[in-house]
Amino acid sequence: MKKLLVLLSLSFAPSLLSAQAPTYAEHIAPLIYTHCTTCHRDGEVGRFSLTNYQEVVSWASVIRQVTQVRYMPPWQPDPNYSHFLGENTLSDAEIQQIADWVAAGTPRGDIALEPTPPEFPTSSQLGTPDLVLSFSEMLFHEAGGDDYMVVVLPTNLAQDRDISAIEMRPGNGNIVHHALFSWDTTGQARQNDANTPEYGYTDFAGFGVSGADARQFPSYAPGQKARRYPPNFGQRLPAGADLLMQIHYAPSSVDAYDSSTVNLFFTPAPATRQVQQYVMLPNTLTNGPFVIPADSLVTFHGQFTAPFNASLINIGPHGHLICKSWEVFAIKPNGDTIQLIKIPNWDFHWQGNYSFPNLLRLQMGTVVHARGTYDNRASNPNNPHNPPQTVSWGEGTTDEMFYISFFFALYQNGDENIVLPNDTLQLGPPLISAATEFDMPTNKFYPLYPNPTDGTRLSAAFTTTRPSSQLRFEIIDLMGRSILLDNAPYTAGAHLRDFTLPTSLSEGLYWLRISGEGFREQRPFTLAR
Repeated sequence: MKKLLVLLSLSFAPSLLSAQAPTYAEHIAPLIYTHCTTCHRDGEVGRFSLTNYQEVVSWASVIRQVTQVRYMPPWQPDPNYSHFLGENTLSDAEIQQIADWVAAGTPRGDIALEPTPPEFPTSSQLGTPDLVLSFSEMLFHEAGGDDYMVVVLPTNLAQDRDISAIEMRPGNGNIVHHALFSWDTTGQARQNDANTPEYGYTDFAGFGVSGADARQFPSYAPGQKARRYPPNFGQRLPAGADLLMQIHYAPSSVDAYDSSTVNLFFTPAPATRQVQQYVMLPNTLTNGPFVIPADSLVTFHGQFTAPFNASLINIGPHGHLICKSWEVFAIKPNGDTIQLIKIPNWDFHWQGNYSFPNLLRLQMGTVVHARGTYDNRASNPNNPHNPPQTVSWGEGTTDEMFYISFFFALYQNGDENIVLPNDTLQLGPPLISAATEFDMPTNKFYPLYPNPTDGTRLSAAFTTTRPSSQLRFEIIDLMGRSILLDNAPYTAGAHLRDFTLPTSLSEGLYWLRISGEGFREQRPFTLAR
């Protein structure tokens, strides 16, 4: 009987081991290739590549960390509220599977079961562009700058064309935060550029051209896929127009350069359905003005009534650092509710336009409501001001915005049955990579976890590119005083450090700083024992 039991236990052991220890070949590779590799490969916005087993293993601890806190994949809308094309989320079971795989020692499993890594086009997610517009010069971005630059890109179009899709290929993903697009036929933008010594010109209020703000194309944000409009839908780009790109360069620790490219896709024939944009601004607030006092948590409510029947294509809320959440919904004339978008945890670093799977009818008389919440308290780890300051409308990163973009067309019967194209091609590397011409740093310090912490554990995930770096970890309090936690050498690659905080620390807001040769970053956290 003992022999039989031993044989039975051995026969079941492989299946039990498989259940307890996921393998890369069967379980992890499909998740990585579906949710991560799009951005994490050479030339893309991800700071490191995840295209094969060796690369994934070298970043395994970081992958576990950023998926557990849901920092990655970077998808903001709540999928239980409404759905959009290209949703990129991991289930709780998938996140646990990644954690179990790392805990088991990252076993590869049977290579024969491993899926083939995905192949990507090299210049566009949508195929061959009809027109490619590139910077004529490298654009310089000074260390510490928080710049909104307008770049003028002549199209030299001989006739009006209708744009089906617009796709930006950032040259330097380390500094490009987002970009807006419009056009000019007056020559004013060219004159603005000529009046400044640098390439492009600075404008914090828009494009610096009369009427340009009201005729925008869909915007760009890192990791966002360009989307085509349905057949026969388009946005007019006049003959001879200059394409205007207002590009936001986020603060960088070092001087940097960028040379980006824009791909334009035209409709085969003149569009019979013109796409328009409406932007919901603070003038729609029922509880304005848009001022967020220091030490306050404020929810602003805006609303507008649809003046005609419209077919909604996509939606894009926008806020800055102390913005915490969004909810946008519509009340139809018969009282029914349409849930448009809900973002429970807004992240300034991941934003964009979200396209609905089908055109969504907004009947004339429908009231659209938007609630944006802003946390201007010291306990908010994303608050850029210490101590908190009164914040109001502005283009700067430390200012705030109540801004929601809607792209739509006038409604026609049957629009509800139109399915938007769900392009399956993924992003390729940029046409021009500034990182290949300049020594761009790729050190990274990820959000701390758990945050708030009770002090028994504070996890810091980070990467360094130098073969050997002497890094200093220190806690900075509200008075700027430093408490040393660690000072040790680290090799190039991914690292995850768990700290136990000194019991002498009182509850409150702190920063964990990493400093060393070529590396100086800090992340806020809240101590709540």
